[in-house]
Amino acid sequence: MPPMASVLVVEDDPFVRSALIRHLTEASHTVRSVGTALEALREVAHIGFDVVVLDLGLPDLDGAEALKMLRGVTDVPVIIATARDDEAEIVRLLNDGADDYLTKPFSVEHLSARMAAVLRRSRAGGAAETPSRVVRIGGLRVDPLRREATLDGTVLDLTRREFDLLAFLAERPGVVVPRKELLAEVWQQSYGDDQTIDVHLSWLRRKLGEAAARPRYLHTLRGVGVKLEPPR
Repeated sequence: MPPMASVLVVEDDPFVRSALIRHLTEASHTVRSVGTALEALREVAHIGFDVVVLDLGLPDLDGAEALKMLRGVTDVPVIIATARDDEAEIVRLLNDGADDYLTKPFSVEHLSARMAAVLRRSRAGGAAETPSRVVRIGGLRVDPLRREATLDGTVLDLTRREFDLLAFLAERPGVVVPRKELLAEVWQQSYGDDQTIDVHLSWLRRKLGEAAARPRYLHTLRGVGVKLEPPR
């Protein structure tokens, strides 16, 4: 795990909270902790954290709502820690800006691995091999240095991860990129499920004004991968 990260733990269970603080501190991280959503919002508004570990079962505000409010004030990576395993809710959390999630109970080693991946992505400033030149594909223009993408002259409102995914595919127009490669390069994970990719592709398609059933730029080849090419 990258050394000396600044971590905010948002957890109301004193036992879990204490264990997380102890483990993260022993791993040389700077840790602050709060037990409510409102305290978390105050903390991120005044302190620049590297990552937030957010519990969903908070006493004052549901963690899902807290995530939306956090995303309104910061793009700090957020790892959801939840006892809930409902697939629809997990998809909703990823759509709302969560960078990753862990289902309780989880080991501190598992949390460490997820934190390491999130911090690598954040500190690298995005996807590995992100192009430095402006890429134009049809009406799509991707400027990695400014981290800006436009479609037919209109600026797209993309999250950090959506831009990383788009930029990575834009550097390889017409090339089918395997899902395993997307996980490794965009998410910097050597393992994972397809759900994370599917969620971000779906969200990116909406912002490009298309759908999986009627693709224009993003094309999925089932069982193979994804490619980006100009509309025909």
